[in-house]
Amino acid sequence: MKASLSQIEKAIGVTFCNKDLLRQALTHSSYAYEQLGNRPSDNEVLEFLGDSVVGLVTADFFCSAFAGLREGDLSKYKSAAANTDALSEFALEKKLHKFVFLGKGEEKSGGRKKRTILAGTFEALVAAIYLDKGYEAARGFLLPLLKKAFRKTDPDEVLINNYKSALQEYFQKEGLPAPSYRTVTSIGPDHSKTFFVEVTQGHKPLARAKGYSKKHAEQRAAEKALKGLLGRMMKDLRAEMFVLKK
Repeated sequence: MKASLSQIEKAIGVTFCNKDLLRQALTHSSYAYEQLGNRPSDNEVLEFLGDSVVGLVTADFFCSAFAGLREGDLSKYKSAAANTDALSEFALEKKLHKFVFLGKGEEKSGGRKKRTILAGTFEALVAAIYLDKGYEAARGFLLPLLKKAFRKTDPDEVLINNYKSALQEYFQKEGLPAPSYRTVTSIGPDHSKTFFVEVTQGHKPLARAKGYSKKHAEQRAAEKALKGLLGRMMKDLRAEMFVLKK
């Protein structure tokens, strides 16, 4: 779908003073790379900034919504709200998959459905709103999405937000050092790499996995390690979230 910037603004509910920020937020590196004559700025720097803005808004939200929870539990909720799966769902709700500018190769390979691209675009958009209108505007954009996504969440659940934090907590309870991760190798072009990661505990290798980003590969490696350690004690809820049975 090709839409004008004004149509995009109407769809997301934000009118920009600096339209270039909106365009940059929606420009994936694969698209910018193909524009050889007048290469536009891609959204990677905005994505970097947006990660911090999203983190602050989500931390503020959970501190207010779940007052009284311990720091560790608040961290779990914050991570659950700011991981790739959650952010990609927010992007879909705002229909960013229709508006992001993708290169021809990325378009053919199903880039509009890739969670890492959707999540990155959403973070970049939050950063663009922050730069154009300030923190309160960025907060006002994200807050309704957080309230909707977590309105049915029970603070008393034994919730562990992702496999990496769960693996770390497992070793902490056992009185052992935290696991470590290393990227073994990566293959593919810069805009579409596959990463291979190994997780170890001390000098002992626990598992290896691949993913579309380092973070994704680390999650998958931690998942494999936990399944090896816990077996049927681990019950999957959905991608990157699970609880441990007592």
